[in-house]
Amino acid sequence: MIRRLKELDLDGKRVFVRADFNVPIQQGKITETHRIESTLPTLRFVLAKAKKVLIASHLGRPGGKKDPQWSLAPVRDVLEKSLSAPVVLAPDCVGAEVEALVRDPRHRVILLENLRFHKQEEGNDPVFAQQLASLAEVYVNDAFGAAHRAHASTAGMTKFFREKGAGLLLQKELEYLGKLLARPERPFVALLGGAKVSDKIGVLKNLMPKVDCLLIGGGMAYTFLKAEGVSIGHSLVEEEHIELARELIAQAGGLGITLRLPIDHIAAEKRNENSITIEGSIPQNLMGLDIGPKTRDLFIHEIRKAKMVLWNGPVGLFEEERFSRGTKSIAQALADSDAVSIVAGGDTVAAVMQAGVQNRVTHLSTGGGATLEFLEGKKLPGIEALEVGE
Repeated sequence: MIRRLKELDLDGKRVFVRADFNVPIQQGKITETHRIESTLPTLRFVLAKAKKVLIASHLGRPGGKKDPQWSLAPVRDVLEKSLSAPVVLAPDCVGAEVEALVRDPRHRVILLENLRFHKQEEGNDPVFAQQLASLAEVYVNDAFGAAHRAHASTAGMTKFFREKGAGLLLQKELEYLGKLLARPERPFVALLGGAKVSDKIGVLKNLMPKVDCLLIGGGMAYTFLKAEGVSIGHSLVEEEHIELARELIAQAGGLGITLRLPIDHIAAEKRNENSITIEGSIPQNLMGLDIGPKTRDLFIHEIRKAKMVLWNGPVGLFEEERFSRGTKSIAQALADSDAVSIVAGGDTVAAVMQAGVQNRVTHLSTGGGATLEFLEGKKLPGIEALEVGE
């Protein structure tokens, strides 16, 4: 059993909130704040009850040493504005200076500096974990994006708390992703895109018996098309996974699942060359870079029939305008749909936000690797660490 935030005794306590603020930063400015915004409800809930809130996160890969370019200072600025409350950035995440800040009654909200400035974080060092735990009386994990890592702040430190549980964001992730795997509303449609089949093998195998319809787009579609004997020009293909694609196609047929692959393509000689629409086979000198209009209509038709949709992976090279129409049309179709819609993966979430329809999608997952591992059916260390006896 995992305790929910409202079940924890937060009143007058020092509360440690493990968040996932691993956000994109360019020239000291955060370029996309979705992960920060997603954990604000948890922070506001805790702030209303706790005596002191300690917020911890990693950022980037500083390699276990202090590096100013990976400081959480830009996150502090966003948090302070969003919470309308002073937020102090600690000089570190453990040590005497941090302990003094925690004892100081003037500071109610403290953002600990990047956990990965210490190699002991990723090493799940028990001494480091105990140092972190000694700062607080209650532990709340709201970092779904880091839940697949057995690190000191996600797994190791939890054993030092009697009061521990899931934040509102983590609860929401488990609710929607768990329902998708255990009790999906039907028809259940999964749309998988992105570049590589190899990134989605586990997800494909685990979802196959659960879905009613599987739509495959993006670069990974060309491995499936080649497995069906379709000429794909010099489109992206993983030769080593063609046989697997063939097996998955046969499995879908055996299970009575509707499997849709692109039937037309926006193709070009190179990504920066003029593009044309191709139906069926792609000439040898061209590569498919987006789904074509007939495929858009085909995919949207299936989405409109669905009661639940999972979308992971763009269906084209959406970061370039000429190859973004397929991905944008899928985002719009999800927004217009009455289905429970779950969008997973950084690029896919970015595409939905780019289309401006994020408020009309049921759930935008904050996990990257964590979401994929959950959808593969794997146990996540950060989730298991929150389990308590009945």
